[in-house]
Amino acid sequence: MLNPLQSSLLPPSTVGSSCLRVATYNIHKGVRGMGPTKRLEIHNLGLAVEALDADIVCLQEVRHFHEAESRRFSRTQFGHMGWPSSPQADYLAPEGYEVAYRTNAVTRGGEHGNALLARWPLGDVGHHDVSDHRFEQRGLLHVPVHWQDVTVHVVVVHLGLIHASRARQAERLAELVRSQIPAGAPVVVAGDFNDWNEKLDGILEDAGLQRALGPDDSRVATFPSLVPVLSLDRVYTRGLRCVSVMVPRGASWARLSDHLPLVVELERVG
Repeated sequence: MLNPLQSSLLPPSTVGSSCLRVATYNIHKGVRGMGPTKRLEIHNLGLAVEALDADIVCLQEVRHFHEAESRRFSRTQFGHMGWPSSPQADYLAPEGYEVAYRTNAVTRGGEHGNALLARWPLGDVGHHDVSDHRFEQRGLLHVPVHWQDVTVHVVVVHLGLIHASRARQAERLAELVRSQIPAGAPVVVAGDFNDWNEKLDGILEDAGLQRALGPDDSRVATFPSLVPVLSLDRVYTRGLRCVSVMVPRGASWARLSDHLPLVVELERVG
């Protein structure tokens, strides 16, 4: 079947090249809408992830299970387009990709968290609880990815909605990079930073992390997906240089989630 999302203007695959393609995407738990208009988008999101053709895909708001949603979109009623029988991270992973997932938040009847999908081998999976108050459960997913002949340490993040909490979480992220990742190792930090007021770059720069920006140092908007105006989804790097940044747009992408994916291509420094 032709994937209608392939027309996203992505450059050719980076397989076999010196570039590492990283995508970050908040998938809104695989559903959109409310009440009787709520619809399941996880199957279309599977096509979207495949279309990105990224070496590493960092996902936020991913379900391992949810009792009410699985009943609402039961396979009895929706057939093969119903709620997947496997966890969302496994369902979204293209063939041959490895998967890492950890829960951030436990809610009534279910949970959600961060995931990493990679076409390269993964190391030991780490999870760090950075919840700052009882109303928001947040975590950092830390996974070494063995890309070509180097180990890239990838941290998938989804920070809080309150600025003071985000700042403290960013400080804990910076400390993780400084204290738990070897000084010479390349680092990719990607996810939904919820940093609408653009206050976190300085905190992360203190840990040697530089924000991946467009060729003119522009910040690329990803939220809301229909008319993006905020740069909430980001990639920060250490030991890698950003060579391109893009956000796929169009009606097909806008319907999948309230965020658009951000895709960057990176090359080694030196």
